[in-house]
Amino acid sequence: QVQLVESGGGLVQAGGSLRLSCAASGRTFSSYTMGWFRQAPGKEREFVAAISWSGGSTYYADSVKGRFTISRDNAKNTVYLQMNSLKPEDTAVYYCAADRGTYSNYVRREGVNEYDYWGQGTQVTVSS
Repeated sequence: QVQLVESGGGLVQAGGSLRLSCAASGRTFSSYTMGWFRQAPGKEREFVAAISWSGGSTYYADSVKGRFTISRDNAKNTVYLQMNSLKPEDTAVYYCAADRGTYSNYVRREGVNEYDYWGQGTQVTVSS
């Protein structure tokens, strides 16, 4: 079992930046593909970004490409989401997720059902 705990959310003005962190428990974190998703009120959970087990491959939703960066530190069992040039439409609860398929370099995992473990989420609010 893997537990994921997100942090770093908050209120920021449009154009600002935030860095989200997701700390994972368990020894097998370094073998998992990790993803970030978000869910705005009244909307379905949507894919944001994913990163391979080594960090060598990343994949982004078109809506965040060029503004967000996903990274990971396997020594710290942590995955990050650096969010720059934030827009009001980025307002949502952000979730990290883990795909327990081991050592995969395939990162185009956009479906919520492709991930096995989820955190509780952290709120990001971008004011205009």
